[in-house]
Amino acid sequence: MPDINISGAIRLPKAVAKPKPASSPCAACTIRDLAVCSALEGTELDRLNAIRMPAQMTGGGTLFDEGATADYVYNLTVGTMKLYRLLPDGRRQITGFVYPGDFLGLANNGERAYTAEALSDISLCKFKRGQLENLFNEFPKLKDRLLGISRDELVAAQAQMLLLGRKTARERIASFIIATIERAELMGLPTNPIEVPMSRNDIGDYLGLTTETVSRTLTRLKQTKMISLPANKQIGIIDRDGLTKIAEGF
Repeated sequence: MPDINISGAIRLPKAVAKPKPASSPCAACTIRDLAVCSALEGTELDRLNAIRMPAQMTGGGTLFDEGATADYVYNLTVGTMKLYRLLPDGRRQITGFVYPGDFLGLANNGERAYTAEALSDISLCKFKRGQLENLFNEFPKLKDRLLGISRDELVAAQAQMLLLGRKTARERIASFIIATIERAELMGLPTNPIEVPMSRNDIGDYLGLTTETVSRTLTRLKQTKMISLPANKQIGIIDRDGLTKIAEGF
């Protein structure tokens, strides 16, 4: 919703000034350019905001479970989440991490394909799926924006298949670090050191590595002056070009 600025107070009877209208949450959102709603403006945002339900959750909470009915979709505005599936034997595969601006919750057959869990305290914009689909008909560019997001997710899934199928542990860790840097740059966050809100166990389940291999590989990258480990869940970047070469298999 647009941020309306009033250049001068409007005089009312008895010299009472009319208060300025409250700024819309959509207009004030710091990650709107990254989100699905970036396709809309002005009164179009008003329509989206009318069906938006703010939601919050503390770290460790589950937003939805694999197999549950997909009645709602979400846009993450604050915090980080992990998406995972469980194998029949109980093993877990993390399929991705969700950052501010990311859209989640779409389902092909009406059921969740994965579990979504908060890694930190999070805030989201929550929408009833049917209401949002109605807006697609009203604003085709919103649907086009979501289609673009889906294409990006497909490209990311293909890259993840390459990472899991062909890359060494060292290449996987370097790829993960570079991707985290690029995401921080996109959001305008500090990139040295980078914040890594997920545990090493989470990183391992995402990269197809054991926790011990993740820790050992990070230590070796530190010993070779590629990175530093200044604090828990932080990685300092010493040689970004070197990390990029490792990630690319050189």
